[in-house]
Amino acid sequence: MGGVVYQIHASVACSFGCFLMGMLNTWPSYTLDLYSHPNTTLLERPVTEMEASLVGSLPSLGAMAGSAAAGLLIDQLGRKRGGVVMMLPFAISWAIVEVSRSALPILIARFVSGVAGGACLVFAPIFISEVAEDSVRGTLASCPIVLYCAGAMFSYLLGWFSRYHAIVWVNLATSVMGVVLMGTVGESPVFLLKKNREEEACAAIAHYRGATASSKLVLEEFSRLKQQICPAVELITVTSAETEKTPEESEKEKLNGEETTGNQEKSMQTVVDTVEPRMPAWKMLYVSRSSSQAFKVVAIHLTMQVFMGIVPVQVYAKELFATAAPDLSSNLCSVLFAIVLLGGSIATAAVADKTGRRFLLISSSVLVAIFMAALGFSLQTHLQPAWIAALLILLYCFSFNCGAGTVPYVLLAEVFVQEVQGLASMILIELVWFLNFVIIAVFPFVTKLLGIHGVFYVFAAMGVGNAVLGYFIVPETKGLSNQEIQEAFLRRTKK
Repeated sequence: MGGVVYQIHASVACSFGCFLMGMLNTWPSYTLDLYSHPNTTLLERPVTEMEASLVGSLPSLGAMAGSAAAGLLIDQLGRKRGGVVMMLPFAISWAIVEVSRSALPILIARFVSGVAGGACLVFAPIFISEVAEDSVRGTLASCPIVLYCAGAMFSYLLGWFSRYHAIVWVNLATSVMGVVLMGTVGESPVFLLKKNREEEACAAIAHYRGATASSKLVLEEFSRLKQQICPAVELITVTSAETEKTPEESEKEKLNGEETTGNQEKSMQTVVDTVEPRMPAWKMLYVSRSSSQAFKVVAIHLTMQVFMGIVPVQVYAKELFATAAPDLSSNLCSVLFAIVLLGGSIATAAVADKTGRRFLLISSSVLVAIFMAALGFSLQTHLQPAWIAALLILLYCFSFNCGAGTVPYVLLAEVFVQEVQGLASMILIELVWFLNFVIIAVFPFVTKLLGIHGVFYVFAAMGVGNAVLGYFIVPETKGLSNQEIQEAFLRRTKK
């Protein structure tokens, strides 16, 4: 049990950047009015429409840069120190916001914090995959999404009950707490092995498994990790037949204390280490059938997840809630929305290692399709009461985060071998940021073309497609070791 506690501690610590990112992304929803209103602006002048747009969008642009840099940072500094460095820009950016009275420094701060958020979203699945044992890996891999939703809900509550400067100070204090929390975790055994620090790696495995370094459990895992990470070593015995000594000569040589020199070196047994350099990560990701298949599967489901419409629905939700329940405050609606998202992600974390990934992915996608189709029909016909649309949005959000929105990130943390985990995570998180940018950019134009009900029908179709693809291409990974997961993907490629 002690080892699981350490794994939970490490998973929460490395995912805390996602909590900070959730706070960061929701902050403009209740702050922009304080910047843009000509009579009550907190700045030297009201922000322009372009500046207001950048306040919301710059973190996503920064996140793309942070995602690209994350792998290099944690490979050079280590998981622990790299994680601490990633958290620091959050604190720096909020300090800049607190002392700024013009738009430019605030925009710079938003970009910087986005860099940190993007890096943390890449880092968290990597670190969790390196410390979590198979029996709890699914639950722990859900931590980034759970904490992101928790951060968004906490931020909405702050915006409801607190004033501007108090909110900034809470964000700053929370960012510092993230730095401190990351500094309390143990280093990843995978990183230590990559740096040939074998004794420390063995101790790290013992720490995360709650066992002694000499226990069978630790030694077996150490051997397995070393086989995955370290170059192959072949022991070759070289003997010179011409100068081979008889046993008597060898014994005499030992008794006389003679040192082997000159030609005698030809007769000694020589151990030659033949090192076969590991294939570069990018090449292995391309030529390894299991790695390339895993990459395709995760990329497909991350893409489908984005185009199932959670971001546009969040954008449109406020208007729907205002129509359905005009007496409710916008703050209450925002908090309610965040609670539903958080509830769905917690539900996934609770059952991911019991029900399995495929079941959650498929059933969640089917429910998303049903609720999106019903919402589209409701908005097209107006036959139902207005509150039905608001209820359908909440049901959609809960269902989405019960599997379709979380399982792809669980897979991201568990389906890749250690050699390609960092590269694959970086590319796939970059893909998510890019697709989010695309769908937000095209959403207004598609809405004009198809109508809002037509857009929701498209989201429903994506849910159906995600369920079908999940059934045919996603192997069940619950409780499997990394080697067994690779074999499962290989079997899929042969079908």
